[in-house]
Amino acid sequence: MLRYFAFIAVALLPAISSAQQLNLAAQWPAWRGPQHNGVAPQGDPPTKWSETENIKWKVAIPGEGSSTPIIWGDRIFLLTAIKTDKVATDLPATIDEPVGPFKIKFPKNYFQFTVICLDRATGKTLWQKMATERVPHEGVHPDNDYASSSPVTDGKRLFVNFGSNGVYAFDLDGKELWSKEFGKLTTRNSFGEGSSSALHGNVLVTTWDQDGPSFITAQNAETGELLWRKDREEKTAWATPLIVERAGKTQVITNATNLVRSYDLFTGEILWQCAGQATNVTPSPVANDKLVYCMSGYRGYALYALPFDQKGDLTDTDKIAWKLDRGTPYIPSPLLYDNRLYFTQSNEGILSCVDATNGKILIERTRLQGISTIYGSPIGAAGRVYFTSRRGVTTVIKHADELEILASNQLDEEFDASPAVVGKELYLRGKKWLYCIAE
Repeated sequence: MLRYFAFIAVALLPAISSAQQLNLAAQWPAWRGPQHNGVAPQGDPPTKWSETENIKWKVAIPGEGSSTPIIWGDRIFLLTAIKTDKVATDLPATIDEPVGPFKIKFPKNYFQFTVICLDRATGKTLWQKMATERVPHEGVHPDNDYASSSPVTDGKRLFVNFGSNGVYAFDLDGKELWSKEFGKLTTRNSFGEGSSSALHGNVLVTTWDQDGPSFITAQNAETGELLWRKDREEKTAWATPLIVERAGKTQVITNATNLVRSYDLFTGEILWQCAGQATNVTPSPVANDKLVYCMSGYRGYALYALPFDQKGDLTDTDKIAWKLDRGTPYIPSPLLYDNRLYFTQSNEGILSCVDATNGKILIERTRLQGISTIYGSPIGAAGRVYFTSRRGVTTVIKHADELEILASNQLDEEFDASPAVVGKELYLRGKKWLYCIAE
């Protein structure tokens, strides 16, 4: 009972003061930005650039990672997994037998799961901290890596989710504050991990959707103490939770194959749920004041606009505000910019834009200039929308009801991480390089 009331006291702390809100809008504290929808409300990055134009700096990042960089003040934080020459000697003989349709091999080498802090002005490394060194227990899809989730910060602490290799909290100077282990994820076909943790006030939420017993946890962000844990009937999914204060509750929205669920942040109680998504769910939810938008696009297409003020099971009821069954993404998450919802089909550069209020189609499945495949999520700033392809092309369009191409920019790099924007700077993290793009 004492622990319950202690949790309520912590969880009811205001998430952020009004003064901090002004500061927050100028940061990129989580992988989908300060509003968790891909928008930089105070951002105004360049429209045009190349390897020789509007590059403020470009720095090599050791190891591999598709973790999106986050930015707070004058610092940039990102994750990487650095493969070492050290080989485990106690692995089973079956370690060399590839698994699944992609013939994925399990690793033998130790990896250093590492956090890097860079100076925003120069790209210089301020500190580099290894959270742990281990041999990963599974392989990864050829397009995935061992550092694909993104950190999150409240401006005081940095929270890092390396999944099977631990969840960690650091101060912004790299001092470890706490760590927590939740076991080993068993992902579909050994595709690897990727869901990021979500932060609200003093509560850190992590989903653990796998081809095994799935669950969701809430931790005290200050101490790492487990506040609650709820089992989930789910298969492997990669969507990051969305936490919002709506309809008199602080709701944790999780997107997954079997159900979209809304949890009460304070208790873990399910407030409402809805079936209808496709498989291998990866896109994270986005929301406005009244509706949350959940979508998926592998072996089917689904977009559901769901109200926050409902209870129970919304599946196949008229409580669903609207839905769409075409053109939705597999890996990229959508962008909710003002009242327009932008998303691309599967992993292709085929754009749709709909009115978020009623689902009216504004741009109908139209190929974006120069974009073939895309894993990174679109971002919006200064009346523009940016889409970065895996082959280094960023197409910039006008934030409008009709498609208007403003620019197409090419870099000599491959990009799977989503862009980040702070002020007049755009950050693109590639396979080897991190770019700061500014005029």
